[in-house]
Amino acid sequence: MSRPIMEMRGLLVVRNNMPTLDVPRLEIEEGSIVSIVGPNGAGKSTLLLSLMGLVRPDSGEVLFRGEPVRPDSSAHRHRRKMAMVFQEPLLFSTSVYNNVASGLKLRGMRKDDVRPAVNRSMELLGISRLAKRRAGALSGGEAQRVNLARALAVEPELILMDEPFSSLDAPSREGLIEDIERIIRGRKITALFATHDRGEAIRLSDRVLVMNAGRIVQSGTPREVTMYPADEFVASFMGTETILTGTVTGSDGGGFTAAVNGMAVEGVGQAEPGAAVTFCLHPENIVLSLERPESSARNMFSGRVARVVPAGLFQKVFVDCGFTLVAYVTNRSIEEMGIREGLAVNASFKATSVHVIKTVRAM
Repeated sequence: MSRPIMEMRGLLVVRNNMPTLDVPRLEIEEGSIVSIVGPNGAGKSTLLLSLMGLVRPDSGEVLFRGEPVRPDSSAHRHRRKMAMVFQEPLLFSTSVYNNVASGLKLRGMRKDDVRPAVNRSMELLGISRLAKRRAGALSGGEAQRVNLARALAVEPELILMDEPFSSLDAPSREGLIEDIERIIRGRKITALFATHDRGEAIRLSDRVLVMNAGRIVQSGTPREVTMYPADEFVASFMGTETILTGTVTGSDGGGFTAAVNGMAVEGVGQAEPGAAVTFCLHPENIVLSLERPESSARNMFSGRVARVVPAGLFQKVFVDCGFTLVAYVTNRSIEEMGIREGLAVNASFKATSVHVIKTVRAM
């Protein structure tokens, strides 16, 4: 097994007597795309700056290919193999060409080698036609493409991106995400990017780090952190709409039944009778119907539509059936079923769709 390209060991960063970053251990595999997700203030930017050697930790260390990265003159040797992209492009008041070339010139590249490297990078990002345009005349999407072209021109082994798409309009963001994924995967560049957009993380990443209050609270594949959240915070942040708490009334070894507001919900997993159990359901696993269907689902409840909220290609339908279930329903099905507030519906889901977050044994 190859050595990770980056490591954090016992890293602690304290600000105003409070830990803003507390990472006992983190390893980043070479060639992977890793997203760091979490709310504002979770520590995402501090983690990136620490990896870059731009933040001095109170304890612990950061390693690049097994060698320490410190916020002093020795860190420059490692930073030359990295590039960082911030949310705001921070371009120089000169031409696009000179902006893309700036990192190469700072690294002392021969003048004859700069032009072909800049041209390659501009072509990759689709901005060759903008080479002579001044940075101040660019749109937000164009400026971020220049920012990324500047970072990629130095051919980094590792690229760190801090909310690189958040300030862009939807068409610009979509096009840039497609291009960045193509370039990074094509060149096998290791990439870490911070985002509060779970959709970006799920789409782009091999691995997702979920952060809260300076800590990594879960790490795994996009499917793992989405379908099997470690706690209620992760469940809520990664898009789980239904989180329920009940008391286990029965268990047969492979499954359990829990009472939730007087209703019996069946799930899969270990839980002792009398224990308090918290579990979650993903909205795509909840099926709504007007008639009581013939189904293998072990959970079926009658209820009424409490609210319908537009959500792009889908609509979120909140159903009150003694507790609230949230289902995603296509716009076409909304019309065909005539779903509206107050409508009586049946909601069903399989026991295998129930993911137990935690259980607390009965005293």
